Amino acid sequence: MELQATLYEVSERVATITLDRANRANAWTGRMHTEYRYLLKKADEDPDVGVIIVTGAGNFFCVGADIDVLSEFTETGEYSSGTDPDLVMPGSDEFPAFMHEYVYHFALSKPVISAMNGPAAGVGFVLACYTDIRFAVPAAKLTTAHGPLNLPAECGLSWLLPRLIGSARATELLLSSRKFLTDEAHGIGLVHRLVEPQDLMAETRLYAIDLITRNSPESLRQTKRQIYLDWHRDVGTATREAGDLLLDMVKQPDYSEAVSAFLEKRKANWQTDT
Repeated sequence: MELQATLYEVSERVATITLDRANRANAWTGRMHTEYRYLLKKADEDPDVGVIIVTGAGNFFCVGADIDVLSEFTETGEYSSGTDPDLVMPGSDEFPAFMHEYVYHFALSKPVISAMNGPAAGVGFVLACYTDIRFAVPAAKLTTAHGPLNLPAECGLSWLLPRLIGSARATELLLSSRKFLTDEAHGIGLVHRLVEPQDLMAETRLYAIDLITRNSPESLRQTKRQIYLDWHRDVGTATREAGDLLLDMVKQPDYSEAVSAFLEKRKANWQTDT
């Protein structure tokens, strides 16, 4: 696919997807969405990629849907995603509950980290929330944005945000659609780490590399799967499956390698093909 609204790079087993419409504050379009899903699928299926970073070009993460696109809806009276019907679906299809808009992040086998280099609003905020880990620069503006536009909470955010930060905090942010800063987001646990702009990508990459160096690919894949499936399941089911996974995973070569590496005080040489 010819990339027009995104950039893609792989280095040291880290894939970086950059939303690349800096002249429009990386505003979301159907073309960007199409490329983003294509690149997520590409990274997830690449055996040379262990983790995915999502960021924005310039000084913005993503300010939401492009205003020109929103204006078109007022003229037509209809909403359109601007994407083709044959849009690829990233992630494993063994999780039907995750085969929906943006929820496909949960079906990926690899961790996704957002490096929020600037403001995120509307669908840009949604996108960041669906990533597994969020790094951000201080004092960047965030907002759900939907209320002043006479829109509902978007893309399952009313389901997701309470699970990330608790019902009371999520309810206030969703009802008010107010602007708040990444500093507040860090204080309530939505942003995991605040990093100065000049250090954001370097620190995010160091974290990503450490993540895939210390942890086996299969452990990361199964742990991510457990986290999101367990949001729907009772503790008994979660515990039983964890036991079954343990019995299976101790038979894998990477378990023997992990024990050897621990005893020999060295880094593990992971073999698992993800």
